[in-house]
This record gives sequence, structure tokens and C-alpha cells, in this order.
Amino acid sequence: MDLHFGDSKPTDEERAAVDALLGPPESSWEGADRCDTDLRWARGGREARDRRDLLLPGLHAVNDRVGWISEGALNYLCRRLTVPPAEAYGVATFYAMFSLRPRPATVLHVCTDLACAAAGAGDLCAGVEARLGPGSGVAVERSPCLGLCERAPAALAVRAGDPVRTAVSAPATVEAAVRTAGAPDAAPPEPPAVAAVPQAGDPSLTLLGRVGVVDPASLDDYRAHGGYAALRRAFALGPAGVIREVTDSGLVGRGGAAFPTGRKWQATASRPDHPHYLVCNADESEPGTFKDRVIMEGDPYALVEAMTIAAYATGAHTGYLYLRGEYPRALHRMRHAVDRARARGLLGDDVLGQGYAFDIEIRRGAGAYVCGEETALFNSIEGYRGEPRSKPPFPVEKGLFGKPTVENNVETLVNVLPILTRGASAYAATGTPGSTGTKLFCVSGSVERPGVYEVPFGTTLGALLEPAGVREGLRAVLLGGAAGGFVRADELDIPLTFEGTREAGTTLGSGVVMAFDDTVPLPRLLLRIARFFRDESCGQCVPCRVGTVRQEEALHRIVERTGADAAGDIALLREVGRAMRDASICGLGQTAWNAVESAIDRLGAYA
Repeated sequence: MDLHFGDSKPTDEERAAVDALLGPPESSWEGADRCDTDLRWARGGREARDRRDLLLPGLHAVNDRVGWISEGALNYLCRRLTVPPAEAYGVATFYAMFSLRPRPATVLHVCTDLACAAAGAGDLCAGVEARLGPGSGVAVERSPCLGLCERAPAALAVRAGDPVRTAVSAPATVEAAVRTAGAPDAAPPEPPAVAAVPQAGDPSLTLLGRVGVVDPASLDDYRAHGGYAALRRAFALGPAGVIREVTDSGLVGRGGAAFPTGRKWQATASRPDHPHYLVCNADESEPGTFKDRVIMEGDPYALVEAMTIAAYATGAHTGYLYLRGEYPRALHRMRHAVDRARARGLLGDDVLGQGYAFDIEIRRGAGAYVCGEETALFNSIEGYRGEPRSKPPFPVEKGLFGKPTVENNVETLVNVLPILTRGASAYAATGTPGSTGTKLFCVSGSVERPGVYEVPFGTTLGALLEPAGVREGLRAVLLGGAAGGFVRADELDIPLTFEGTREAGTTLGSGVVMAFDDTVPLPRLLLRIARFFRDESCGQCVPCRVGTVRQEEALHRIVERTGADAAGDIALLREVGRAMRDASICGLGQTAWNAVESAIDRLGAYA
């Protein structure tokens, strides 16, 4: 393999950042200051491939320490991992949170996505950019959704260093955002996770019942409130018994696809190829979604326990938690929970003294919506560009590292705890026959009490929005986020179930419920959705790569009235939308037209 290393050298700080992750180099081939005689050999190909998955953590290490990734740093990281620099460059440029050009050590990410846009993000960005111009020592970047929709508009400040420092300003004003960027360490603390749960204290809560009740840093507090009872029952049932309970409960995936969880687990567990892997998808990048963040910040040990149960049932001994790069507090809470669980024998070689070995590795995303797709997520963990794979083979056959893999999101996994503690039949008694249990909904936009709401499946949209306090002049509700669809203000009797929303011609998606009153300019909102999909397309397949651009262009012409024939542009949008839906490799392209289509057909947009 000709790796074509350049002549650029890392700075001492960049070298230290990489070495802190990988350990000191062992040869001149890897960059050690030794004689040149050992430049003639490198690690074996198999050993080098086994280290490729450290590429993304290595890029994070440099970016966190310095604020950007220089050619010298990239070369040094590639030497350490025996990765071709051209491939590493492709990976580094894939993610929005990395920069390969010099920039200030402090970056202020200002959200411009749907909920924040409706809350005045445009004026916020303009004000911040006017205050923090060149020479301020702060780079201002307009960002897609930061997952802080209940506190819109939002900004996230990241200051590189050892350690990297972060601070959130939400709801943000120009003054508050500028102060946060100037002094992240002195920024006011974020409100506790329970502040995002308007139903806090309601005894009927199942998945959110511990948020605000337990100390998220205390393992003892978690166990005092029922923690690890589900894992003990799992060990009593055995792997097959756990899968049977999950299957009988009717639990389906909460990420939007609604695939039966028990079937997925059984398919993975039955594969003869080993090792098996468990991946928890905590990269909830869908605009308007923040439920998984609230769970990880408010009840982190529940996710650790649920991942352990899922791994035990499917024969996995290693689990990966792929967590959004925009969630610094969730990252801190989950790292602490994993470390404490490991120290107390709840992770490691002998979990709860049962002779079962399992551990969790946390991997940070770096700003790529498409990595919410399971196979793109696998590629990201493995150290490649986060591009989706063609199916088949399916992940249960060949997933992470080419091995059988079960992938679930945070909400899906934590549902396993009440299934095991209460029993499958009791769990299935809540909700409807086709959608059992409770569902978390992320309510934001034109409401008085935004936040995460937990309601039984079958609750109507109107009943969900009533306690949230919808403002006067409700015009539309977006279900499912940017990949979802709009419904009218007179359609609030839609039952919130997977089957009910399908019958109504919309989607439940990941649980986004975003209300918009008549003060929100709908055409501009649709244009923001189109821009989002254009930016987030991985570019791998032509229908999505070209279609998302053509969709945005047509919407620009309609919004700006530069096209003489709006009807012609709408016809073009329909044609492009059908092509993306039918021929795109993954769900990003397949759903990029959904919200625009629903706005045209249901709301009469551009009529």
C-alpha cells in the first residue's frame, strides 16, 4: 500500500493529542524520534486494519486540543494508524464539526434549524456575527439542529484546549451568546434535565419517571429507585427468555422505522458468526428531536443497564454507544455512568457475578445527520466516511466490522427495562395492539411549555398538544421532523400510533411534534428544510445528491418569485421527489421530499 505521506509535521500539541489517545509511537514508521532503520517495516496489515476504527476518535482528539486539523496532524495520525492520508482527508471533511482550515480556538455554533428559526434564530445569528467579527477570536458557525429545541433559540460554544471546554446558551440572546463564547467556563450552568420534562412528578411516567428524581451521577441512587432489577430478571430468564419477553411485548423501534425489536434481536442472536455487536444509536440528529438527550442527561444508568440486557440477549460482549458530538453534557454523564458501572462490577469481565462479560465503548459523532442511518453509523465507527451501505446483507447478518449486529436507539432500549420488570403482558396492555407501550414526543415550536412528553400510544395529537399550551393562530404541526410531514390545525384528532399516522397519510417518525402559528413564514421554513437535506446528503447516490439540490433550487425560485411559472416548479418538485423516494440508497434521500410534499398538498403552500 502506497500511503503517500506528505512532508508536513505535527506541532508538539498535535502530537501530544494523538499520543494521549494511541500511546507513544513504537517505530519511526509511526513517527517516533528514532533511527531511520526501522522505517523499512510497519505493523502487519491485519493489525493496522484493527486500529482503523480509532481514526474518528483521533480526529476528535486533535480538533478538541487545537480547534482544527492541520495537514501535519492528519499525516501524523495516518502514520500512527497506517491509514492512507487521502482516505483520512475524506473522513475528516465529511463531518461538520471538524475544520481542516485554521480557525480560532473558540467556535460558537448557532442553531438555525426549524425550532430555532421559528424562535428568531435569523436575528440572533445576524446580531452575533455583527458582534463577533474577524479579530474577535471566535468563529461563528450557523449550525443545524443542536437538539435544544425546548430552549430555542440555542447556541453552543466550544473552546479547544486540554481539556476542551463547552457551554450552552439557550434560550440565547445576542448578549448571552457573546458572553458564553467569550468565557465558556463562566457561563451559567444549564438547567437540569428535568426542566425539559413538563410532566415531571406524574406517577404514570414509565420511561421518564426517574428523571429529576434520581441523581444522574449516583449509581446508588439509581439502584435505590429500581435500577438493575431488570438485569437481574434477564439473567434469571436467560437470553432466549429475554428475547421472548421483548417479542411478546410488541416493542418496535422508536427511531421511525418501527421494526419489531424482538425479531431483530432473535435474528442477531441466531447467527453462527461471531463476535456479535450491540450498537446504541444516540445520534438523534433529526431536527426537533431531543428525547434521547434528556434520558442520557437525566437517567444515564438506565441506558447502561438496557444496553447490557440487549447485549446479553443477543450474545454480544462489546457495545458501542454512538453519541451526538453536539451533546457535551450527555457525553459527560454517559462517560461517568459507564466508568462507575465498570468500577462496581456492572460492566466488565463478570457482570453481576454471572460469568457474562460485556463492556461499552463511547464513540462521538461529529455532525453528520446521515450517520443516524444504521449502516452509515457502522462506517463512521469503523473509521470510514459515514455513507450508508446497500442492503442486503442486513446488519443482523453483516453489520459492524462485518459481524452480526443489533442496532437500537436510546428510547427503544430503555423500554426493555419496564418490559422485564413488569412483564410483557402488562407492558402490552398500554397503548394499542399495533403500537404497544408509551411513546416519547419532543414538543416544540409555537407552544408555551415545550419539552419531552410521555403518553400512551393512541393518544390524539390534540390531547398531546393541550398540556403543552398551543399558542393562538396555530397553522400547522410538523410530525416526524424534517423527514416527516405537516398536518393541518383541523387534523388534531389523528391518533399517535404508527398505524394511525400511516392511515392519515403522515408519519410518527422519531417523535417530533413541532407546532407553527401564523407568524411563521411557511415558505421560508420549507426552504430551510430543503437546505438541510442538501447539506446533509452524503452524495453517494445520484438521486439524493442531485435531487436535494434541484429541490432547493425550485423552492428558491418559488420563494423569491424569480420563476415565472410556480406551477412548473411544483411539477418539477414532484418529479424530483418521486425519483429521490424511489431510487435513493437510504432514508435521507427517500424522505427528503416528504415535508415539502405535505405542505403543498395539505396546507396549500404556494397555491
